[in-house]
Amino acid sequence: MLPIVDKPLIQYAVEEAIDAGVTKLIFVTGSSKRAIEDHFDADPELERALTKSGKDELLESVRGIVPSGVSCIYIRQGEPLGLGHAVLCARPAVGDEPFFVHLADDLIAGSPPCLTQMAAEHARHGGSAIAVETVPLEHTSSYGIVAVDSSQRITQIVEKPAPDKAPSTSAVVGRYLLAPEVFDKLETTGRGAGGEIQLTDAIADLLDESPVYAYSFMGQRFDCGSKLGYLEATVAFGLAHPELGAAFRAHLKEMLKE
Repeated sequence: MLPIVDKPLIQYAVEEAIDAGVTKLIFVTGSSKRAIEDHFDADPELERALTKSGKDELLESVRGIVPSGVSCIYIRQGEPLGLGHAVLCARPAVGDEPFFVHLADDLIAGSPPCLTQMAAEHARHGGSAIAVETVPLEHTSSYGIVAVDSSQRITQIVEKPAPDKAPSTSAVVGRYLLAPEVFDKLETTGRGAGGEIQLTDAIADLLDESPVYAYSFMGQRFDCGSKLGYLEATVAFGLAHPELGAAFRAHLKEMLKE
């Protein structure tokens, strides 16, 4: 729910998913995350007040948080047992079809948006796709790292390897388009790195049965789970804002003179 300029990170995630054609949004949250549900709930009282006061632009903004035809499903993850467990919690709502996994703290500025790019990639070759980017060798222990063949099909995926054990410097970031078969793998995946059920481990088990491709997306990623990444995203999106960008740029120039 941390805001980047004028929208929380989760709103950027929803807009990216909808742009890619998603009509069912599944939020897997902890027991104390009511703010997410409240943000996407309709607020008839607020809408009536905005209608009465003639604030049409604000009214459209409120109504546009979740467009008509898009449904929201909320699932509680009883214990914080890792990303793999969170994805498994969504199985009843996802059903037997390909699905996206979107980690909202990885904010990606791209045109078209990253998930739209990945949907087009999936249409070309089927299977699953994982967004990747190159990271410094010394940072491999913070990511899932992949090795690929000449067609970009993943041949190995390792969760948070030490630099001397990493198969490459191609790191998984927070966008996945996964075949439903991964759920069967998650059902039998034990606890891995950090004592958690790792999605990476389930994908590793999937590699021999179903193709999984590494996708180098077009765009800039901001790791909003870190303080520096969050600040970088705020500045970048502030400068690109159609109403605030010019004034914000002038302010930054004045600050840099000091």
